[in-house]
Amino acid sequence: MAANTRDNSSGSSKHKPRQERFSVQTALEQFWLNDGDNSDLEDLSDNDDPILDANYQPRTQERSSSEDEDDSSDDEDPIPQPTEHSRGRKRLRGANNGSGTGTDTGSSRTPRRRRQTQQIEADNSDDDSEETTPGPSTQGQPNKGRGLRWKATPLTPDLAQFEHKDETELDRDGWTPLNYFEQYIDRDLMKIISDCSNAMSLCRSGDPLNTSVDEVYHFFGACILMSCIRYPTIRMYWSQALRITAITDRFTRDRFFRLRGSIKVLIDDDVPEDLRKRDKFWKVRPFLDRILQGCKSQNRPECASIDEQMIPFTGACPCRQYLPMKPNPVGIKNFVCATADGIVLDFDLYQGTGALLEQVEEEVGLGLGGLVLARLCQTLHRGTKVYCDRFFTSIRGVEQMMKKEMYITGTIMKNRLAGAKEKLPSDKTMKNTGRGTSSELSTEDGKLCVVKWYDNKPVLMMSVVHGTEPEDTCQRWDKKLKQYVTVSRPSIVREYNLKMGGVDLIDRMISYYRMSARTKKWTMRMLMHFTDLALGNSWLLYRKDLAICAAPKKSIMQFLEFRTEIATTLLAQHHGQGSHADLSEQSEEEDNSNEGNKRPVTAVPHVSVRRRANAHLPEMISLKNAARCRVAGCTGRTRVRCVTCKVFLCLQGDRNCYTAFHT
Repeated sequence: MAANTRDNSSGSSKHKPRQERFSVQTALEQFWLNDGDNSDLEDLSDNDDPILDANYQPRTQERSSSEDEDDSSDDEDPIPQPTEHSRGRKRLRGANNGSGTGTDTGSSRTPRRRRQTQQIEADNSDDDSEETTPGPSTQGQPNKGRGLRWKATPLTPDLAQFEHKDETELDRDGWTPLNYFEQYIDRDLMKIISDCSNAMSLCRSGDPLNTSVDEVYHFFGACILMSCIRYPTIRMYWSQALRITAITDRFTRDRFFRLRGSIKVLIDDDVPEDLRKRDKFWKVRPFLDRILQGCKSQNRPECASIDEQMIPFTGACPCRQYLPMKPNPVGIKNFVCATADGIVLDFDLYQGTGALLEQVEEEVGLGLGGLVLARLCQTLHRGTKVYCDRFFTSIRGVEQMMKKEMYITGTIMKNRLAGAKEKLPSDKTMKNTGRGTSSELSTEDGKLCVVKWYDNKPVLMMSVVHGTEPEDTCQRWDKKLKQYVTVSRPSIVREYNLKMGGVDLIDRMISYYRMSARTKKWTMRMLMHFTDLALGNSWLLYRKDLAICAAPKKSIMQFLEFRTEIATTLLAQHHGQGSHADLSEQSEEEDNSNEGNKRPVTAVPHVSVRRRANAHLPEMISLKNAARCRVAGCTGRTRVRCVTCKVFLCLQGDRNCYTAFHT
C-alpha cells in the first residue's frame, strides 16, 4: 500500500494542480488588494453610463432665444462627456493587462464592456445627427459642413448678375477652315518648331536636320490626313499600291520618320533647372501655351462645365495616371473647362496638388477637386454658373466659389454631406416610394441646397442655382415592363444634363479621328493630342458660326471634311522663294513635252495658293485653239493664263474671271 501511495503521489506530481474557481467579486477584490488602490472600484461595474452614476451632475446648457424657437431636436440633453474616472479606468486597465488575476477578469469582461461602449457611441452619434446646433470642429481639418443647419425648405438663390465684358470679337465672316485653325497653331509657332528642331538635331547628333517652316506645315498636314485615311502602319502610305500622292510628293518615307523623331518646340539647354523641377511638361510647354492662348481667346458664356480628360499613353512619361472607369484608363490627366457646345475654354495638366497650390492662393483644406475648380474658374466672368461631377463638388469648395460669385452645380458624394445625410430619406424608403421620388434640403439662409432623386438608383446633387422646382418629366426604360415609363425629374437634374456634356463632346470629337500613330515619345503624343483638340475646337466654332448665320445644313462641312480641308491646305503651303520658279519651269517642260498631243487638263490649285497676292501675273499663250476658262460657271474661252496657277482665265473688259479667281 505504501508503494502504491508513493506511485500515486509521484504520478499526481506530473500533472498541474487544478485552479480553484471563485466568483467575479472575489477576483475584483483580490485584484485591487494586490494593486493597493481600490479608489475606482465602483467604476468597474457593468454601468458605463455616467448618467446612472451617483456622483453625476448634468451640465447646464445655455440657450439663446433664437435657438428656443428651433425644432425639438435642440431640446435634447447634451451628450455626456467622459469623466476622469472613465479615463483613469481605461489607463489602469491598459497598464494592468496581463498581470495576475486581473488579466483573467479583464479578458472575461472585455466583450461585454466593448458592446456597451459601442452602444453608447451609437446613441451619441444619433444625438449628433439630430442636434442642429453646430459643435466645435477639429482644428486643422477641412470644414465638411457639420456647422450648417439643414431644413426641408426650398432653395432661394441670391445670384449676382452675369457680367459679360465687352470683348473685341473677331469678324469671322468668310473665314476658311485654315483661319479657324490658326487661332491655335499659326506660322509663328511653326517657325519656333522649325528653328528648335534644327538646333537640337545639330547639337545632339551633329547632323543638321535642315527643315523649313513649309516642311513643318507639310508634316502636320500629313499627320492630320493620315488620321482621316487610316492604314494599319505608316509605311503603307508610301507603298506602290496604296500610296497617297498628297503625302508622298512632299517627302520620302525616311524623311517623314526623321522629322517625326526630331520635332522639338524648345531648346533644352535654355530651360533652367528649377523650371524643370517645377514643371513636369516643360518639354512641350511653348506648344501648350499657344493652344491655351487660343482657348482663352474664345468668348466666355454664362454656363460652363469642368471635367477631367485622359490623354491616352502607356509609355514612360512624367505624370502618368490610371483611371479604371475611363475609356482610355492609362495616360496623362487633363482638367478641362468647356462650354455646353464643347468648345474648350481652359485646361490644366495634372502634376500633383503642389502645382495647383502655386497657381491658386486658397486656404489649405480645399482638396484636389476644390483647387481645380479655383484654378479653371480664374478666366470665367463674374456670375458664371459652373457644372461639375462629384470629384470636384464639396461643401467647402462650393462656399469658396460663392464668395467669388461663381455658382456650382454638381453631383456629390454622400460622405461629404455630413448633417444633411441623416435628414434625407433613406435609399430603401425612396425605392419603396417609386422612381422619380425626390427630396430637397437647404441651409438656413436658403443659398445652398441638396437634392436626392431616385431613378434606377439614388442620385445626390448640390447646387446654389437650381432646386427641385419646377419639376418636369422624362422617359426612362423599365426592365420589368419592357417599355418606357414617365418619371418626374427635378429641375437640377434637367439643367445638369443639359450643361454638363461639353467636355464629353470634345472628347468624342477627338476620338473619331485621333492622330494615334504608335510612338514611344510622350512629347509627340502631347503634340498630336492638342493638335486634335485645336481641330475639334475649330470645327465646333465653325459650325456654331454658320448655324448663327442660318446657313443651309448641306453647306456646313462635316468634321471629316473639315479636317481633310485643313490637311490639304497645310500640305499645299508654298512660302519658299524658289517654289514659284520651280513650278513655272516644271510646267514649261510639261508643255514642251506634250507639243502635238492633246493638251492635258491642269488641276485647279488649292485656294490657299490661288489667293496669295504675290507672283500671280497673267501671261498670253499662243495657242491654235483657245482654252476654256476654269472659273466655275464661266463658259468662255481664252488664251490668258496665270503664271503661278497655270490655269486659263478670262481677262476681258466685260468678263474679268482672272480677278474673281484670285480673290
